[in-house]
Amino acid sequence: MGDPFLRLENVSKTYGDLVAVRDLNLEVPAGELLGLLGPNGAGKSTAIRMMTTLTAPTGGTITLGDWDVAKFPQQVKRLFGVVLQQTSVDVDLTVWENLELHGRMHRMPQPERAAAIARWLEYVELTERRESLVKTLSGGMKRRLQIARALLHQPQMLFLDEPTVGLDPQTRRRLWEIIKDLKAKGLTVLLTTHYMEEAEFLCDRVCIMDAGTIIEVGTPAALRTKYGQAVLVHQQAGGITYRFFPDGTAAHAHLTAQSDPTGLMVRPTTLEDIFVELTGRGLD
Repeated sequence: MGDPFLRLENVSKTYGDLVAVRDLNLEVPAGELLGLLGPNGAGKSTAIRMMTTLTAPTGGTITLGDWDVAKFPQQVKRLFGVVLQQTSVDVDLTVWENLELHGRMHRMPQPERAAAIARWLEYVELTERRESLVKTLSGGMKRRLQIARALLHQPQMLFLDEPTVGLDPQTRRRLWEIIKDLKAKGLTVLLTTHYMEEAEFLCDRVCIMDAGTIIEVGTPAALRTKYGQAVLVHQQAGGITYRFFPDGTAAHAHLTAQSDPTGLMVRPTTLEDIFVELTGRGLD
């Protein structure tokens, strides 16, 4: 990975007496795909709003590239693209009109704008739908259009806010391929998701937030090494409990030593197991 492209230093945000995020410290190297995970209310959205100039931090500093996000928002906006969970394209315009409008807002010269629109429509496989009204597109097509629009001005970083929520499995996997390819092209990517298999497949590292703070950062493999490669699942009348072990051998040894193994099962640890262990609840 390269030098830090995104840096948060002691970043906090308060609304009156409410502390939304507290003392966030994080570095995202250039070219990394980082997953920002956390239950609803953890502070992820507030953090992303501050990173993307929509909300000013109450304290601390956010740097994107060489720019202080709060002091130089116009310069920072040229460096990133955003794909929101909600459909944020104009459904009453055509595919081409949405991209043309975005290019004009970024003051892209006409020849460059036309070439970029053609390039990214082909990339997201929407060339044949360029004259279609957005309201006629499927959910997956709309999300691909949002990605094309976010990439039109050639940003260096992409913020993806739950980009595959509500999509069918085939469309979700196609978007995974696109996101992987964008990272391979050198983009720095910050992704929020509630799908743990998505984070496992896409992310170089994950950052887990809860109650407005960062509680863990690392690669999925490193987190499994830290918390345990195997988990013993115990299903009983009162619910299901989980116990971590360094590896499968240790877990099976513990299982074998039980006089009554009813309801016990050993399996490899997943990222979701670790998430629930750290936050005390599942993703909702």
